[in-house]
Amino acid sequence: MMRIARSVSRFMWFGFIAGYSFFSFTLFCLADTAKIAGRVQANGSLQIDIDSKPFARYVFQDEKILRPYFCDVHAPCGIQVTRNHPPVEGVDSTDHADMHPGMWLAFGDINGEDFWRNRGHVKSTLQEPFRSEDDSGSFQVRYQYISSRDGMVICEEICRYRIVVRPESYFLISRSSFFSDRGDFVFGDQEEMGFGIRVATPISVKNGGIILNSDGLTNEAQAWGKQADSCMYGGVMDGWHIGITLIPSPDNFRRSWFHARDYGLLVANPFGRNAFTQGERSQVVVKKGERFELVFGVLIHSMRKPLPEGVDLRRVYKPLLSIPEEKSSGK
Repeated sequence: MMRIARSVSRFMWFGFIAGYSFFSFTLFCLADTAKIAGRVQANGSLQIDIDSKPFARYVFQDEKILRPYFCDVHAPCGIQVTRNHPPVEGVDSTDHADMHPGMWLAFGDINGEDFWRNRGHVKSTLQEPFRSEDDSGSFQVRYQYISSRDGMVICEEICRYRIVVRPESYFLISRSSFFSDRGDFVFGDQEEMGFGIRVATPISVKNGGIILNSDGLTNEAQAWGKQADSCMYGGVMDGWHIGITLIPSPDNFRRSWFHARDYGLLVANPFGRNAFTQGERSQVVVKKGERFELVFGVLIHSMRKPLPEGVDLRRVYKPLLSIPEEKSSGK
């Protein structure tokens, strides 16, 4: 197993907190033209490669995991940053194997149906082929959220994914629009709601990694259940400074709480007011015919040296995370 440096200091990661010039650091400057390709596989997945190296596998059909997800996600240096899927006995923590496959957007309560724990089914249809540009690639998927009780469609989602390549980082944007022409639907209040990441076992806090949110709070003891603008999970693997930073859009309906766990889980959840604060239960109602937008970004970086102090990720990436006034994704 790769050894994790236990000397990862708060200084090393405070680059995620304050302001820093967009053009003064290679993490954010434009990359040379990258070749990004997406190939649909016979097993119901889309293999995404960057410069002929694997970036991730997007799975839209799975008999056990009844919702879409990304797995086998890699940093630019080639190291895998999400837990093995399925987890390897004796190498990985094997808990929640069918709920924490890599990276995913899921909800434990929509109209009382549980799509996080694979009770309800999310039917996925690739709406557009993978498109590659000079420094990015994108594709669009349509989802139907189907109740386990009566087989009816509760709501639909159109999601556009975009991967932006920089010299030492990849940035994944998940841009979702939820709607229903059948009736109103309601997002409930649970810990298990929102955009989740299960990091590679070697960089979990239990193995020497670190969690650090945008307010400087570290690890589960401080960062769990706190609202933040962003939250990073990272460590040192084979001499590379690896980080995965989850950045909800500042235009989302509410600032996210972070379900941040030392065993390797990080979830940005704007729905769990009661779950995290014991306050009034959150209930987000989407009226028939209306659109409800959610945008999340995931920054994956790998560097030989630690980040310098003073990188405000939300400021740097706000143009990519903003929700346009003209709602995207037609039916």
